Amino acid sequence: MTDPADVEAAVVDAHRRGWALVLAATVRVARDLDLAEECVQEAYAAALETWARDGIPDNPVAWLTTTAKRRAMDAVRRERVFRSKLPLLVEPEESEDSVDEAAMGEQGESTADHPEDVVPDERLRLIFMCCHPALAQDAQLALTLRLVCGVPTGDIARAFLVSEPTMAARLTRAKKKISAARIPFRVPEAAELPDRLRAVLGVIHLLFTAGHTAPSGDSLVRTDLVDQSLRLTRMLRNLMPDEREVWGLLALLLVTDARRATRVDDQGRLLRLEDQDRSRWDRTAMAEAHDLIVDGLRGGRPGRYVLQAAIASLYAEAPTYDRTDWQQILTLYDALLSVWPSPVVALNRTVPLAMVSGLARALAEVEELEKDGRLAGYQYLPAIRADLLQRLGRDEEAAAAHREALELTRNETEREFLAGRIADSHRP
Repeated sequence: MTDPADVEAAVVDAHRRGWALVLAATVRVARDLDLAEECVQEAYAAALETWARDGIPDNPVAWLTTTAKRRAMDAVRRERVFRSKLPLLVEPEESEDSVDEAAMGEQGESTADHPEDVVPDERLRLIFMCCHPALAQDAQLALTLRLVCGVPTGDIARAFLVSEPTMAARLTRAKKKISAARIPFRVPEAAELPDRLRAVLGVIHLLFTAGHTAPSGDSLVRTDLVDQSLRLTRMLRNLMPDEREVWGLLALLLVTDARRATRVDDQGRLLRLEDQDRSRWDRTAMAEAHDLIVDGLRGGRPGRYVLQAAIASLYAEAPTYDRTDWQQILTLYDALLSVWPSPVVALNRTVPLAMVSGLARALAEVEELEKDGRLAGYQYLPAIRADLLQRLGRDEEAAAAHREALELTRNETEREFLAGRIADSHRP
């Protein structure tokens, strides 16, 4: 018998490293998202019992893939209706013998060649599949984050500023639409990739955001999600090397993640940007991001990710927080709002606005955004309002705003930071 703790750790690692690979392989057999997801979940559950009895396999992801595919094949045999309900792929039917093979390499990658697949990576392929243009973009993003990336429904809901039941209902409707409309949920051809690129970029960016500041849990950062999003973006750049927005997303991720080592102190407490040790930032990543941004700004109007990367780069390249080029950042935010009129962008814009036009002007814009209602439940709105109020000397109002932010925050590192700000406001 294998130690249950070792088995549990192996299953958790296989889930983090191989969920998308196992699901993608199972979809090829099940040809139905719900059935594939169910079979994959059953495979992971079976691993807890089987591995404890027989030992952890040399390649856990391959074992899970074989188990999930066999369960899918059995389900399809029992209910032939699944074969006609949702034809996901246009490639030839797999034989039963091929279904039984793991076809997985040393790290859980598929060793079977699929020359018709223009997207070489299994994870990226499944993202392109889920980002089907027949679905609303929010549904594409949410469905992909849940199925491909394994992000919990509650965390996706917080990213979209809706309740968890609302997000669960959206996911269910998206899958039902795929089934009822008989959407050909297949690997897209090369000519179809640009039409799905915007949604794919959005998925990867949201995945990075969920890793950079985890929506819930004890740790500020989920390095597995950050590293996965960086890896996916690099693969996407290799696949579509002429797309400037891909360059922009890669630059944004690189320059943002360059601060990873300095975002908390030795005790794990959150540090504001102005308190971080800039000498410890990853200069290699920042330099790569700078080159990508320069290239992205050439040759026409820049898009959302190029502009976001340029803003992040200006923050990072300043020798000190006080010497940040606030006016240039504000100008870039105005350009960003013109191509991506998001209330979150408008809120973030109030930070440089306070430095350029004064605290009162920035606070007035924050209050207008609050009246607008689209950022209801977004914890960073009361947090920014609290900071502005505190800098204006309105300590009681600042403490109330910090408490409001605290009630909306689920990440423990951020909660401890906000609690500290509340305590500071009550000190004489």
